[in-house]
Order: sequence, then structure tokens, then C-alpha cells
Amino acid sequence: MLLSLKSRFVGNVYVIACVGRVVLGEEVRALEAAFEAAEREFTRIVLNLAEVSRLDSIAMGLLVRYAERLSKRGGGLRLATPPAFVTNLLNMTKLNTILQSFPTEEEAILSFLKQGSGGEGQEKRGPRVLVFDESADLCVFVRTVLMGRGYDVRSTCSFRDAKILLGVDGVDYIVVGPSTPQLSAETVLESLTALSPGAKPLRLAADFKIRDAREATDALAEMFGDQLSS
Repeated sequence: MLLSLKSRFVGNVYVIACVGRVVLGEEVRALEAAFEAAEREFTRIVLNLAEVSRLDSIAMGLLVRYAERLSKRGGGLRLATPPAFVTNLLNMTKLNTILQSFPTEEEAILSFLKQGSGGEGQEKRGPRVLVFDESADLCVFVRTVLMGRGYDVRSTCSFRDAKILLGVDGVDYIVVGPSTPQLSAETVLESLTALSPGAKPLRLAADFKIRDAREATDALAEMFGDQLSS
């Protein structure tokens, strides 16, 4: 089976799920391209290997290279749900000291989240915000606008991951976008606010994602008040 990759972000953690073989050739090049895309914004990467059927020496070398590279930037690469043959290989080669693995994806993500902000700067951050919407591009836009105004923002496209983030750290604001595939925005806000009772719930308008960028920015400024418009 050729390699299939799916990715998402959970706050400041980037998750890549692999299905198939990770071997010399197109498969390794595809995974390296995924790493390169991720590290443009993220230094913490979780690689889910639950459905990997083969991992050759070139692929292992790639993982070690990126683990060391990300570590130098204050982050790291962690493996989730590795098959038995991968665990045995890590133990046999002593690479388990470089490539830390976890039995579940959630545990691997939490291992990063519980470390705090890592290399994101030592200055005091502004109010904490969680942004949730199924559109990664909408999350990136809102996150960028708010962070540019001094907010400490985490975003995710997964309702489950939003709950993981809130389980680690409460927030001051919860922003829910119009695209919530299985639950209404009201239900999502109610569920997430229950995990962070002190947070102010905010809901983006149904047409937010098709508004002009300046108009969307102005809408955020109105939602957050004078703090954002400065």
C-alpha cells in the first residue's frame, strides 16, 4: 500500500497520521514534504504510526533527523501508537532515546501541551483564546489576527481536540466558527464553555468565512471590543 497522510493541528501541536508504507522513494519524499510544511509554523509534531505496515532504514533516518532538528528549535517529534515492529526496532537500535513514543495519539499530544508554550517567547502573553472551526484556513486567519493584537491563541478543527486543549489549560475566550459538521454552534459553545466556565463564548457569523478580509477583521474587533481595535 502506498503512503497516505492526513494532518491537523491541535493548538501548537501538528499531528500527521500515516497509513501504509514509509519506505525509500515517493513515500519518504511525501513524509518529508509534510514535515517541511508543518515546521513552517510548528516545532512540535506528533506522528501517528498506528496504520503503518513498513518502515525502512531511510525512513527511520528521516524521523531521527527531524526529531533532532525540531529539538534544536525547542520542540520535538513524538510517535503515537507505533506498531510492535516499530517499538522493537526503536528498542533494538536504542533510538527510543531520541524518538519518544506513546501508546495513544492523545497521550502524545498531551505530552507536548503539558509542557506549556515552549519556545514561543518568555514575555507575558495576553488573554487566552481557543478558536474552533472545521476550516483550517478560517482558524489560521482568526488566530493570526488575534495574535497580532497580543492574544495567546490556540486553534483546532476537531471538537475532540478542542476538549483536549481545554482539559490542559482554561481560556478567557472561546470562539466558535460557523462550520461545525455534526453539532450546532450553540451546542459546541455550551459544551466547551462547560470545560472552561470562566471563558466568554463568542460565535462567528454564518457568513464570516466569505467576508472580505478587512470586513472580517473589523467583525473580530467588534466582538472583542476596544482591546482588538487598538
